[in-house]
Amino acid sequence: MNKLKKAVVLFNLGGPDSLDAVKPFLFNLFYDKAILNIPNPFRFLLAIFISSRRAEYAKKIYEKIGGKSPILELTKLQAGALESSLNKESSDEFKVFIAMRCWHPLTEDVVERVKEFNPDEVILLPLYPQFSTTTTASSIALWHKTAKKLNLHALSKTVCCYPQNQGFIDAYVDLTRKTYEEAVNIARPIILFSAHGIPLNRVKTGDPYEWQVNQTVKAIVEGLNIENLDYKICYQSKVGPLEWLKPATEDEIIKASNDKKPIVVVPIAFVSEHSETIVELDMMYKELAEQNNCPGYFRVEAVGTHPKFIIGLTELCLNQDNNSYINNIIKTCSQKFSKCPCSN
Repeated sequence: MNKLKKAVVLFNLGGPDSLDAVKPFLFNLFYDKAILNIPNPFRFLLAIFISSRRAEYAKKIYEKIGGKSPILELTKLQAGALESSLNKESSDEFKVFIAMRCWHPLTEDVVERVKEFNPDEVILLPLYPQFSTTTTASSIALWHKTAKKLNLHALSKTVCCYPQNQGFIDAYVDLTRKTYEEAVNIARPIILFSAHGIPLNRVKTGDPYEWQVNQTVKAIVEGLNIENLDYKICYQSKVGPLEWLKPATEDEIIKASNDKKPIVVVPIAFVSEHSETIVELDMMYKELAEQNNCPGYFRVEAVGTHPKFIIGLTELCLNQDNNSYINNIIKTCSQKFSKCPCSN
């Protein structure tokens, strides 16, 4: 049997690699049609306005974590672990690439690097376990557009979502149980499964993100198997005037603190550390809990390079079906979640 060359492309949002990069990073974020779905030149002008207005505030956030986002370095560790695992488990040759949506390495540069590798097949693997039009769909659409433009013709397959992938779930079960056992020494804690929020209108038009977050939490709770577990799903990082998914994480922190419950926060939609976990959860929300006399605030780390998570990603890449999409959820999205490829 011939040995195939396979490229795996990991997608993530990215983050500024210096304070000078904060403003252009924000521009790229808000210029994305998946974030601001308005026609040009209005989207361009609004992206300039928002990024200029938010830049100084965002710089203060990144100053707290060394003047840059750690997400690229952490993603490189995930890529290295996944590449080693794939080449160990398969007779084919795998090479893992990283493509960030809003900062370097940008999609166009990565497509060129993949072309140089000259693979027989490209596997597109978002580091967003739960599908959303604001994240996965945007990255995948840009990849296909850029690949066509730059004449990358290799067969491509896409992992559209994996909210109940066993390795992903098992990794969070391990990490959550460890932190829960610390918190329970104080009193019976509440677990807040905190996901990055999205505008409610996205959900109403077929985005499966909220449903898939619920499936992830259901699987983790079953894996924890803790009798009478107290837990809540909530959403963080709201930006702008639109109505977003609720309840808000900060509201649930205040409520639990007032009820004198220790809090265990699980960043359920994040697989690596960045500003939303290190600053928002570890600093801002912890301070909020302390201000409201919470008896204990604990945060579960992101899955990162947890061996079980890497095994899960490996299986997603190796266990491919014969269709255009690789679906690894217990029940694929129903037709009402029309924005997700696995609903078709």
